[in-house]
Amino acid sequence: MRLVLAGTPDTAVPALRALLASDHEVAAVVTRPDAPAGRGRTLRPSPVKEVALEHGVEVLTPDRPREPDFLDRLRVIAPDCCPVVAYGALLPRVALDVPVHGWVNLHFSLLPAWRGAAPVQRALMAGDEVTGASTFVIEEGLDTGPVLGAVTEVVRPGDTAGVLLERLAEVGAGLLVATMDGLADGSLRAVPQPSDGVSHAPKLTTEEAQVRWALPAHVVDRHVRGCTPAPGAWTTFRDERLKVGPVSPAAGSDDLPALAAGELHVTKRAVLVGTATGPVTLGRVGPRGKKEMAAADWARGVRIGPGERLGPGAPAA
Repeated sequence: MRLVLAGTPDTAVPALRALLASDHEVAAVVTRPDAPAGRGRTLRPSPVKEVALEHGVEVLTPDRPREPDFLDRLRVIAPDCCPVVAYGALLPRVALDVPVHGWVNLHFSLLPAWRGAAPVQRALMAGDEVTGASTFVIEEGLDTGPVLGAVTEVVRPGDTAGVLLERLAEVGAGLLVATMDGLADGSLRAVPQPSDGVSHAPKLTTEEAQVRWALPAHVVDRHVRGCTPAPGAWTTFRDERLKVGPVSPAAGSDDLPALAAGELHVTKRAVLVGTATGPVTLGRVGPRGKKEMAAADWARGVRIGPGERLGPGAPAA
């Protein structure tokens, strides 16, 4: 089939590479316009655009996919199908009607679970043991279209959202190619999503990423991993924001101190933080304006006093 892929971030690159290596023709890609990045805020192309240019594929970068010039060019290209992976813009009906087989989205959940912008993060935070990826035909509703295919992936104990998303991007790329194959030979039929099992995954806000140490340790663990790397879990220490990397259960449960929620306890090799059900061990932290570092190195530098805590309202030394 003749395809136009819509995608923007690194997450979409495995799918683009897989389609380029397939029997299908990637006639063009649609991606977000170059955006400022880095300390110098210089304009940089999206990862999808970079790969497309490497392979001599036409790149379309409309500010909005309802622009007449973009729609005219899409009609001239005349794609049979438009696969979508994390494009980052809403597609209007006038665009959805162009390809014969529609626009097919690769979504990183087992629909109808976790419809929305942050399915991987929400699955981790909810403690899901199995997740996956789905391909579905895009409608004007939010991830409500009929499903064409799915693949499952086990959530591993130490997975962060970033690590799990990398795996899903790879297995999802194979699923997307298989979906294009099935549409091309007529073996696939879209199946409506069931009305049961629907859950929603809105984008995580910075405020939502704040760690609440008064929750049980396993919930704190899930929360931090779900917010890693973006938007980044955080807490406060001495009234300043402190970025928090993944935590782990504190070792030596028989000898652990009884700590209040957010209370810090420093040993020679570790920094413990109290939760509702027992302490966790901090991994890496990022003080404001500084590079991330091991929690033990940070603790030595700030000289944590008895009874000091992480979180709002914590007393200073």
